[in-house]
Formats: sequence, structure tokens, C-alpha cells
Amino acid sequence: MCSVYLCNPKIIGGGEILFFKRISCGYSPVMACFSMPGRCKGTRLDLIDLDFSGKPEQILGKGLGKYGKKVRVSQEDPLCFLQRINGFTLILWNGNPMTKDLKKLAGHLIEDEPFYLEQKNELEVALAANEHKLPLLLKGPTGCGKTRFMQYLAWRLKRPLITVACHDDLSTSDLIGRYLIKGNEAVWVDGPLTMAVKAGAICYLDEIVEARKDTTVVIHPLADDRRLLPIEKLGVFYPAADDFMLAVSYNPGYQSVLKDLKPSTRQRFVSLPFGYPEKELEIKIVAEEAGVKASLASQLVILGRMTRGLKESGLPEGASTRLLIQAALLSKKGIGIIEACRAGITESLTDDPELLAALDEMVLSIF
Repeated sequence: MCSVYLCNPKIIGGGEILFFKRISCGYSPVMACFSMPGRCKGTRLDLIDLDFSGKPEQILGKGLGKYGKKVRVSQEDPLCFLQRINGFTLILWNGNPMTKDLKKLAGHLIEDEPFYLEQKNELEVALAANEHKLPLLLKGPTGCGKTRFMQYLAWRLKRPLITVACHDDLSTSDLIGRYLIKGNEAVWVDGPLTMAVKAGAICYLDEIVEARKDTTVVIHPLADDRRLLPIEKLGVFYPAADDFMLAVSYNPGYQSVLKDLKPSTRQRFVSLPFGYPEKELEIKIVAEEAGVKASLASQLVILGRMTRGLKESGLPEGASTRLLIQAALLSKKGIGIIEACRAGITESLTDDPELLAALDEMVLSIF
């Protein structure tokens, strides 16, 4: 048995108190974090039955100072879990040099409910995929709510969300980790994907098609029934924690021969198509996000839907819901609505003089 006295209280959402304390459990030093509603500094918590064979199971005992938690950690790698148990949050990981990276996962928890209005049944499908440990593929135009949906899903599942913005120079090492020189030795530092795999977090790879082909291949063993992360530099395979979820997104409008997901990648995922919301739903979103009247939100949505009809005229993509919210926010701060639309919408869509003139005519026809 090992005991810990709670210290360093920090108030978080819901009136809970978050504590961190380094303790020793007879095997190796570990770092434990407890989130206990209404408990005070100095409360004693006994950790009993430390069993290196699985994952957290249950809380034992009742009453102040008698909360025994039965804790299970992987025998091969006692690195971690971040688990909600009967209203308590328990974070546990070992005290090796990777501890500093894993502590950051607490900061990836989304405490407040993000504003999100479901378009179809995407939440139901995502929750079913999570239950069966299936990865998600979100596809849709820019600014249509893919990232907000992942934030809402992470809040709903009470898991940390680690987002990686993919780009042309993103390497495999950027995802899984690399050796860094510290002093006179080379120290391995986990990348965001490895941290999520070990801790049971959600790893969201945004715009996956922007990454290099050799980089995306590393997710293949994670995205099928093996759920393994190979790290060649270490010569190991990390099994994903039960709560780990992989999600990727891309914009089909930017597809090309050079930038597209290979069938071998696509067919590993449960796909969720996203589009711009229906008119009435989009009005609600713009009004709520920007804090403006529904009448102004309605006019902006009409403008946005008009710009989306210019795709055949050379405009690569019409105004996203995000751009409509930006214009509403500028207007809310006293900027004239015409200028707000130009700065927040039309100038962000194109540099072509003829298209800008056409967009200006649209703005003037509405406002």
C-alpha cells in the first residue's frame, strides 16, 4: 500500500480541486493527480492493490481519508492513464524523464462544454465508433465545424484532445518522437501521437493530406484491429491504451493527384462527412458564436450561401461559417457592416479583382 497527502490545490470546472503529488509505490516513483469534488488540502488518500496488469477498475471504501483506489497499470509500460472513475479523475504515470510531457495532458482536457449544434447524426456515429475502438475520418470544407466537433467529442468523452496541424514538412519523428541531446546524452522525447497512445487520449490529425505520404503510413497499424504504434528508433511497438482514439480530417475540395488519401488509409476509418449547416442551423450558430442578433446573422448567412455559388465562376471555395462569425464579431465591435464583410469575408476569399468586385456587389445587395 502507498499513501499520498493531497497538496497544491487548483480549482477547476464544477467546483473540483485538482491535486498533484509525487509518491512511491514500491516499484518506481509515480506521479498521481486526483480531482475530488469538495475535498480539502491535507486529505489522506490510500492507494491499495497496485496491480501492474491492466487499467483502472474501481474505487474501494467510503468516507473522508478512506478512498482506496484499485489501480492497474500496464506491466510493459506503467506510463499512464487519464481515467474518469465514478466522478473522480485519476491521472497516474511513472516518474521517468517523460513525466513532464505527460503532465501536459492535463492541460488538454476540455473542462467547459464547447458550443456545438449537431448537423445530422455525427455524434451518434462517433460515439459508436469510440465504443468499438474505431478511428474517425472527418471530411468537409474548411470552417464547417470539424475541429469544433472534435472538441465537443473530447469534452463528451472526458478525454484530453491532442491536435496536430499537418503540413508538408511534418515528419514521422514529429508525430512519434525523437532523440534530443541533453547534456552529454541523447534522451528520447515522445511526440504527440505517442503521448496520446500511451495515455489514452484523443489524437486529432488535422488536414492529414498535407502530411507526407511516408508520415501517414505510421498510423496504419493504429487504425486497424492491431492498434499498435511502431517506433523503429526504439525497436518497440506500443499498444494503444483502451481509451485512445485516432481521428483525422481533410478537405475534399483540395484533393489532387499528389494530395489525396490512399485507399489503404481511407478504408481503415469510419468516415463522417461534414458540410456547411442548413440555413436555419447556421443562423443559430453565427448568432450564438458572435453574440449578435438573429437578423444580422441571417443576412450574413445569406451572403455566405451566395458566395458558395461562385465556385463555378473561379472562386475555389465560398465563405465558411467561420468567416461569417468573424464578420459578425467585427460588426459587433462597431465596425461598419460593409467594411466588416470586406475585411472578414471577401478579402479572405480571393485576390482576383473581378471576383472581389462581384463579391462587393453581393454585400451591397444585402446590406
